[in-house]
Amino acid sequence: MHKIFGKKNKSKDNLVEYSQNSTGNDGPRPAEGNNTPDTNGTTQQQQPAVQKNDPPAQPPRPKLVFHCQQAHGSPTGIISGFTNVKELYQKIADCYDLPVSEILFCTLNTHKADMSRLLGGQIGLEDFIFAHIKGRPKEMDVTKSQDALGLTITDNGAGYAFIKRIKEDSIMDKQELISVGDHIEKIDGKSLVGCRHFEVAKMLKDIPKGTTFTIRVVEPMKSGFSFVEKSSGKKGSGNLGSGKQTLRLRSSGPATVEVPDDVVNVAVDKVNGLLESFMGINDTELAQTIWELGSKKDNPSDFAMAMDNSELKDFGFTDDFIFDLWGAISDAKSGRLTKDVQEFNEQF
Repeated sequence: MHKIFGKKNKSKDNLVEYSQNSTGNDGPRPAEGNNTPDTNGTTQQQQPAVQKNDPPAQPPRPKLVFHCQQAHGSPTGIISGFTNVKELYQKIADCYDLPVSEILFCTLNTHKADMSRLLGGQIGLEDFIFAHIKGRPKEMDVTKSQDALGLTITDNGAGYAFIKRIKEDSIMDKQELISVGDHIEKIDGKSLVGCRHFEVAKMLKDIPKGTTFTIRVVEPMKSGFSFVEKSSGKKGSGNLGSGKQTLRLRSSGPATVEVPDDVVNVAVDKVNGLLESFMGINDTELAQTIWELGSKKDNPSDFAMAMDNSELKDFGFTDDFIFDLWGAISDAKSGRLTKDVQEFNEQF
């Protein structure tokens, strides 16, 4: 049986939510006030519950509830009531009475720093969330002896950029202290907290070849897994879906429950591969936004104009790169893309 963990002023609510979702007692409850006996022994006249002109009562929307643990070991917490990644991180921080700045990133259904399981813009309704907490800082001097350092960078959507992939035999692969999952906190003493991944990637790419620079990273906490509980099979809100539905998180606007579309997934993977190949960043939410923008356009000119008129103009995409993006979107719309994921080499 899972243990419930959270703030004292919230644990009671969490326990109630947990018991309601785990007992399986879904029978309707009698409405309050309708079964009061008449104390004087006379027959009480029944009033019609619903007037003819009244609209039918709408059933309440189910509350989406997710289970989480700290990746290095903790009791199980219950998280609900969020619509974007920042709110999710805050809910997790509140649950465990820790500052939200201590959360580096989250993975789904594994406590390992598995970059293929990163929490991005979508969460399956049965997914179990693991929060990776700040561990020890590491600082080292690195000489950029080649044009590319060999890093792919992503971010957690809440102000921390971290390493998603290290290219084999690259400069950074030879740095023993650098690992996948490390948050890049500073470069030459300049704080990168609050920077997006593409800003960090550009800063690293702009370091001249032959230059020695100092990089400070913070690794996720790794000590001990003795308190991590085994899943009972119900990884989330068991009554809400079969695992195919996902909660789509957006940077603006409400979260929505969606059924993934194979065409969309393939297109987003392809666009994300292009972002990684040409910019050294990995961002599923950004790729999804680009797809949604391009899927509504009929030609590359309209797509390029839409990009220029959106918030994506801040990325400074070149005309050639936008044309490559349109090629991926066009191929996906026509069904020419397959589910095979192509590997790309990092370019910074």
